[in-house]
Amino acid sequence: MGAALRRIQLGSALSAFGLGFTVPYLYVYVAQVRDLGAGTAGVVLAVFAMAALAVLPFTGRAIDRRGPLPVLVVASGLAAVGAAALGYASSVPAAVLSAAVLGAGTAVMQPALATMLVWCSGTASRTRAFAMQFFLQNLGLGLGGLVGGQLVDVSRPASFTLLFLIEAVMFVVLGVVAVSVRMPRTASLGDARPKDGSAAEGGGMRALLSHRAMVQLCVLGFVLFFACYGQFESGLAAYGTEAAGIQPSALGFALAANTAVIVVAQFVVLRLVERRRRSRVIAAVGLIWAFAWIVAGYAGLGHGSQTMATAAFISTYALFGLGEAMLSPTVAPLVADLAPESMVGQYNSAFALCKQLALAVGPAVGGPMGAALHGPYIVTFVLFSLGITVLALRLGRRLTPVQDQPSLGHVPSRVVAVSLPEGEQSGADAADRAVTVTASAAASATAGR
Repeated sequence: MGAALRRIQLGSALSAFGLGFTVPYLYVYVAQVRDLGAGTAGVVLAVFAMAALAVLPFTGRAIDRRGPLPVLVVASGLAAVGAAALGYASSVPAAVLSAAVLGAGTAVMQPALATMLVWCSGTASRTRAFAMQFFLQNLGLGLGGLVGGQLVDVSRPASFTLLFLIEAVMFVVLGVVAVSVRMPRTASLGDARPKDGSAAEGGGMRALLSHRAMVQLCVLGFVLFFACYGQFESGLAAYGTEAAGIQPSALGFALAANTAVIVVAQFVVLRLVERRRRSRVIAAVGLIWAFAWIVAGYAGLGHGSQTMATAAFISTYALFGLGEAMLSPTVAPLVADLAPESMVGQYNSAFALCKQLALAVGPAVGGPMGAALHGPYIVTFVLFSLGITVLALRLGRRLTPVQDQPSLGHVPSRVVAVSLPEGEQSGADAADRAVTVTASAAASATAGR
C-alpha cells in the first residue's frame, strides 16, 4: 500500500474502534442509564438509521463535485459532535437530536472512505484494499466493544459519557488523518473527469438507474444486507432466545465467533477468491448463508440438547462471518469498477443507501418473525439466501470479463465504457471506443485460454 492508502486504512480502523465503544451499549445507555425508557431508546435507534437515509442521496453528488476528502472531514467532525453530545444527553430531545447528527455523520463516512480507496488503488491493489478495510474495521469494532465493556458501569452514567467522548476523539483523529492524506491525481482520473463538470451535472439518479448492471448490484446488495446484517441484532437474536432457548450471554459468544472467523479467515479467503469470478463468489455466499439458516433452524426447531442448540446457533454466526469475508473483496470493488469516473461517489452512495435501507427494513421484518413465527422465519431467510445465488449469477451475465474477474485483465479495470449507462457511450470518441474494445477483447482471449 502507498502512504495515502495506509493513512486511509488507519483512520478507518480508528473510527471503527470508536464506534465499537458505544454501538453495543446504545440501547442500554438511553433506556436504563439515562432512564428515558425503552420507547425512547427505540426511537433513538430508529433516528440513527433514518438520518443515514436522509443524507446519503445527497452525499454522492457532493463527493463527485468536491472530492471525497473534504466530505470525509466534514462528516467526521459532524459525527464527533453527535457522539460527544449524546454522551451528555439527559433528555429525550437531546438524545434524539444527538443520534441524528451522529447517524448522519457516520453514514456519510462510508461512501467517502470507499471513494478515497478507489482513488488510491489500482486494479492490482483494489480488491485487497477493500478486504483490508473490512478486516481492520471488524477488528476495530471488536476491540472497541471489548475495551468498552470493561469501562461501563450501569450505575455510573459518567462511565458511558467517557465511552462517547472516546468515540468522538476517534472521529476527530479520522478527520486529522484524512487532512494529512495527499490524494493521487493519476492520468486516468484526470482525463476521465470532465473539465467543465458536465458529467457531474448530467449524472445523478437518472444516469445510475439506466445502468442495468448497477441496478442489479444494488438489488443484490439490499438482499445481502437484509438476509444477514439486518438480522444479527434483531430477528436472529429474538429467534435464538425464544425458539432455541439461547441464554443472552451466548449471543455475545455468537457475535465473537462471527468476528473471529472474519479476522482469522479474511486473507486466506482472499487468496481463494481474488482470481475467481466475482459473481460466482457472491453466488457461493448465498449457498453458505442458506446452510447457515438451516443450522439455525436445527438450533431452534430441532430436538437436540441445549448444548447442541447453543453450538448450532454460534455456528450460524460463524458461517455468516465466512460469507462476509468472501464478500468484502468482491462487492465494494465491483461497485467501483462499474462506476464512470465522474460518478464514483454517487455509485458508492447509492450502494450505501441500499445497505441502510436493508438495515432499516431487516429488523422491522425479522424481529417480529424471529420472536413468534419460528418456522416461517427460517424458511423465509433460506429462500432469501438462495435468492442471493440467483441474483449473483444473473448479474454475472451483465459484467464484462474483466469486471467479473479483474485478474484476467492486464489493463486498469477503470476502463468501464462497455458497462456505462445506456446513452453515455454515444459521446465517447472513436479512440476511447477502440481502447475499450481492445481491453475487452484481450480479457476475453485470456479467459478463453
